[in-house]
Amino acid sequence: MSAEAPRLRAGVVGLGTMGRNHVRVYDELVEEVELVAVADPDPAALRSATTGRAARGYTDTARLFAEERLDLLSVAAPTSLHVDVVLAAFEAGVNVLVEKPIAANRDEAERMIAASAQAGKMLTVGHIERFNPAIRELKRRLGEGELGRVFQVHATRLGPFPQRIRDVGVVVDLAPHDLDIMRFLLDSDPVRLYAETERRIHTDHEDLFNGLMKFRNGAVGVLDINWLTPTKRRTLTVTGERGMYVADYIGQDLVFYANPDAVHVWENRATPDMAPITSVAEGEMTRRYIRRAEPLAVELTEFARAVASGGAPPVQPHDAMVALLLARKMVEAAETGEVIAGAGLQEALT
Repeated sequence: MSAEAPRLRAGVVGLGTMGRNHVRVYDELVEEVELVAVADPDPAALRSATTGRAARGYTDTARLFAEERLDLLSVAAPTSLHVDVVLAAFEAGVNVLVEKPIAANRDEAERMIAASAQAGKMLTVGHIERFNPAIRELKRRLGEGELGRVFQVHATRLGPFPQRIRDVGVVVDLAPHDLDIMRFLLDSDPVRLYAETERRIHTDHEDLFNGLMKFRNGAVGVLDINWLTPTKRRTLTVTGERGMYVADYIGQDLVFYANPDAVHVWENRATPDMAPITSVAEGEMTRRYIRRAEPLAVELTEFARAVASGGAPPVQPHDAMVALLLARKMVEAAETGEVIAGAGLQEALT
């Protein structure tokens, strides 16, 4: 967006931890966006968000839509409220970014997607890990074939129990991040999955999760997620025939461990047309250069620019719905003790 173009008028619904971050970032996007309104039923949250800002505060979202003309809106309200707020936003002619998970269930997600199409307004979803510079660089390098065939993607997402969470367990709250990133990096869908969960501290839902997926392209996905670890860890390890990448979400580091024997062809092959015999050896470690940036700032900038240009949603809502449904399938697999595949899994992907 050029400096001469009119700024987009933005609003935020929901002023919890994530919503407050949206307010802060919109304030910083001074060339792209003008934050004009926020909404939350808590008057104290409204006072905190509007003090020192020109944005107006509303305890009633319906009143916000009636009195303000918005170009775009961030919805950071609890998941159970997503569908009502998003549908009201489309009725008011507003483009929407809704925080993940997209909705509480498939029916709500499909209603939101249909309403977006009917209104001719954008719906995108806050899968913020796609906007982490380390993950973006990893995606680029995988696309260029640096690892050759990918064998395994291992996601580790550990940390202490978050006091903000009450309505869902660790699977629905955190696993959609890694389920989405695996599909995003591999450009492939799972063909079967299995999971185990435990409830150790969280009194209503699971707080430990281990999941296993086999993808159509042959890669294996491993998910290690919990709310039981007294230190936060967010890493993604991708192993392939030419080496291994380790991405650190928090530090935005990307390290490559080379396999120098990736293509070692023995002289005494039986026939010239035999496939090369590969092996694995310990090689050099290289830290890739990453231009660090706040993922939320990257995400909201791309959202604003897509609205201004009429471009595609930065994250397609169908991808976000699939991530939610795969997380639900993981819970089902853990509860039943069964591997989910075939039609039982396909319904989550379509």
